[in-house]
Amino acid sequence: MEKELIIHSTEKEIHIALLENKKLVEIHQEEIKSNLNVGDIFLGRISKILPGLNAAFVDIGLPEKDSFLHYTDLGPQLRSTLKFTQGAMTGGIPSHLLKDFKIEAEISKKGKMGEVLIKGQYVLVQVLKEPISTKGPRLCCDITLPGRYLVLNPFGSGISVSKKIESEEERNRLKNLIDSIRPHNFTFIVRTAAEGASLTELHEDINQLLAKWKEIHAQLLNVKAPMKCLSELNKTKTLLRDFWNETFTGIVVDDKDVYNEVVGEMQKIAPEQTNIVKYYNPSSRPIFDQYSVTRQIKASFGKTATMPSGAYIVLEHTEAMHVIDVNSGHKMSNTDQEQNALRVNTEAAEETARQLRLRDIGGIIIIDFIDMKNPDNRLKLYQDMKTFMENDKAKHTILPLSKFGLMQITRERVRPQVTIATAETCPTCNGTGKINATILVTDDINRDLDFIMRSQRPSRLTLVVHPFLYAYLRKGFFWQQISWWREHRRWVRIKADSNYPLVEYKFFDENNEEIRLN
Repeated sequence: MEKELIIHSTEKEIHIALLENKKLVEIHQEEIKSNLNVGDIFLGRISKILPGLNAAFVDIGLPEKDSFLHYTDLGPQLRSTLKFTQGAMTGGIPSHLLKDFKIEAEISKKGKMGEVLIKGQYVLVQVLKEPISTKGPRLCCDITLPGRYLVLNPFGSGISVSKKIESEEERNRLKNLIDSIRPHNFTFIVRTAAEGASLTELHEDINQLLAKWKEIHAQLLNVKAPMKCLSELNKTKTLLRDFWNETFTGIVVDDKDVYNEVVGEMQKIAPEQTNIVKYYNPSSRPIFDQYSVTRQIKASFGKTATMPSGAYIVLEHTEAMHVIDVNSGHKMSNTDQEQNALRVNTEAAEETARQLRLRDIGGIIIIDFIDMKNPDNRLKLYQDMKTFMENDKAKHTILPLSKFGLMQITRERVRPQVTIATAETCPTCNGTGKINATILVTDDINRDLDFIMRSQRPSRLTLVVHPFLYAYLRKGFFWQQISWWREHRRWVRIKADSNYPLVEYKFFDENNEEIRLN
């Protein structure tokens, strides 16, 4: 399977598209100045104990709302975490290494929050889920530090291996290698990417994780909560760390700074494949247009998703669950309806698996497939759905078809669901249905161009328009160019962008900054 990361950067945000076999399967968006990510570690302060929920609110410095910490997310080694945090803050524990650290007894799985924490207490927490709707971030005290091959967890001694590494011989090899080099009182989880890794690679990963733990220890000395102790990697580096494998065929970036950042990260995780990272110059065409990401977004985020055969699925969201209805359209013939139903259902299952990843839909999902009477076909559809969901990193559970032809799926939700409005409001009429005569748009462009040249006279000017307007302006483009040159003594470049509404246009100067006309 071919995999590509297409990375588009703006002044405020980075947009990352993951393509598998040229098909968009995930879209991520990150604010460049975001102050909170899943995996960030904070020194928080307990602001309120909630006995009825067996939970607590924690102040981690966010102005909008307190974060939520449930008893089940405290982790069995809470007492050790609290002891280390207090010792590091006062200087009583001078080293980040736990060689001489005494592990405390585990807390009860069925205990009460008020028995282990009190209001005003300092506690080391990690962001488990981003804020969703009216809910603040969800936290945990079971600190984990993920690396390329390993996940470090302090205050323990175990070694566990990903279930996706099936070879018993390889599992034992990895356990023995980790056991020979791991520091005292640290637990490690061996990730799937570690399969076939050498001792040197594993040892380097451990050293990088210990350096993060050392940074946390250093941040705790003589500080007061709330305070961020460690930032998780930005979205670009996180995707590289978690998704990278040899099937990646390209990483394309349209920003020089982000490009250098990606190259640096690739030199750490796969130096022999750094050459697949390419810089794309967006001056000719936006990167998402070049790689058909914009087109796929427009086609995928509506209420209805149509498949190549002409069949389609309808996605509805309620307060309690998501409901997906499978429709064959006019593509099912009357002959052998059972096989036609299986074909449409299989295609719909694949598209549904893609939509769940793409929109990051979580919670309960009910899929209403076309009825099939043959038990073998129903079983095959269930097995196919599990196969289609294999690449989904979110935890999920799939149940077989019920007697009514319904399939139930539960899927973990870590971040807010991705919603992208694909319907466009006319920029001229604002939804009224009436616009000025389109023949006058060239007059508007000429008038604005004349104003810019008289007031600013930029050394280089770019006009960005919708592709239809671009095609119209290119008709007789040479003579239009000469006309502008004769009048203003400046060459004006025209560029198409499919994200623009039909008659909208913008001017950009030599620094690629928009020239505001208001």
